[in-house]
Amino acid sequence: MSARHILVVDDEPDIRNLVQEILEDEGYTVATAEGGEAARKARRTRRPDLIMLDIWMEDVDGITLLREWSEGGDLPCPVVMMSGHATVETAVEATRLGAYDFIEKPISLAKLLLTVERAFESDRLQRENIDLREHTQLVVEPVGRTAIMEKLREQARKIAQHNSWVLITGESGVGKGTFARYIHQQSPRCDGPFIEIAVGSISEENSAAELFGQEDGETIHYGRLEQANGGTLCISDIADMDLQTQARLLSVFQTHSFTRLGGSEAVEVDLRVIASTHSNLEEEVAAGRFRDDLFYHLNVVPLHIPALREHADDVHDLLNFFIDYMVTHEKLSYRYFNVAAQNRLRNYGWPGNIRELRNLVQRLLILGSGDEIDLAEIEQALSTQVTADGTRGGTQISYDLPLREAREQFEHDYLLHQLREVGGSVGKLAKRVGMERTHLYRKLRALGIDHKKGVE
Repeated sequence: MSARHILVVDDEPDIRNLVQEILEDEGYTVATAEGGEAARKARRTRRPDLIMLDIWMEDVDGITLLREWSEGGDLPCPVVMMSGHATVETAVEATRLGAYDFIEKPISLAKLLLTVERAFESDRLQRENIDLREHTQLVVEPVGRTAIMEKLREQARKIAQHNSWVLITGESGVGKGTFARYIHQQSPRCDGPFIEIAVGSISEENSAAELFGQEDGETIHYGRLEQANGGTLCISDIADMDLQTQARLLSVFQTHSFTRLGGSEAVEVDLRVIASTHSNLEEEVAAGRFRDDLFYHLNVVPLHIPALREHADDVHDLLNFFIDYMVTHEKLSYRYFNVAAQNRLRNYGWPGNIRELRNLVQRLLILGSGDEIDLAEIEQALSTQVTADGTRGGTQISYDLPLREAREQFEHDYLLHQLREVGGSVGKLAKRVGMERTHLYRKLRALGIDHKKGVE
């Protein structure tokens, strides 16, 4: 993993060089800038993990730069202000604009190192909190005691020790994202960022900007590649990536650098990419929708996650895990599955895999009553689940689901119904629902709908 990168901005050479030497002795990589214009150029060359910023400089003052760098109220990295004669009003304004802390000159060595260490720790905790809000759970280790799961975890741990790009395949809901995070946690990059991007959830027009970033004058939008520098970038739904973006991503693999949209200078990155898909990429390559060279680079280290029905003996552990998690983290009332209920679920086909199991547990804890979950309640609940042919039991979507999951369920059911109404014709479906055909194909793939069969 690459060392954390710090940008030191100060127009006094002695202070600038002193801070650089101290930080480099601690193992950080350091870039320096003698003023505001040089700082702008340095940020364009490489995204810093932290900025040490002087307030009073000859060309552009630090507060102006701080205001300029703020993106929608949030700075792209922690900023520590430095000054020998700042006013209370200046300190308040810097804090209001998002500065992490304030160091007075002459700079104390102990104060400098402690502030930098705390700034990085605060940034890490903030990223973890965002992660917790955006994800229903952060599994430290994939759940299951079957031989299949033991072998998968062993494979993941071996893969984690190497820096190769990884391709994770498997049906929707099998836990591809969980294994991607597990590989990151077991790797030497575990202290670096873990950044995710779902290709199927962004438009084709914005995918390149989201991934590679964008420049517009002095405004820089750092894409997911730069955000993941020093860590891991997880790209889900990679089969939905357009060919032009695929070519740019392949170039990153070969050169370890890229150019932002609207930019002219190459940006170097050190990261691992873990891609995942529920599609058959070999078929996508044969159909001309996926680059064969990118596929071969990704497929050097493949990891296939089997469907839950292939390791049904893990259902018991998964049920207990999700009950414990939801009781602890979502404050739901504890309930347990009796033997008959567990046996029924062990022999259920689970077309939605672990995601379906998790949603089932959540629904039973929210809507059920009494400590015991019996067979009758399970049969009633399963009648509202996704069936093997991709249909549902006719109930409305639960209002207790997160917005994204509820929207995906509605879109799945709506498009599947309309697709059957038009006899499986995507052209007719596009006209019926008012969507452009290319975007509709991507949407169907993202939702796991095979338009040739009309089912998942």
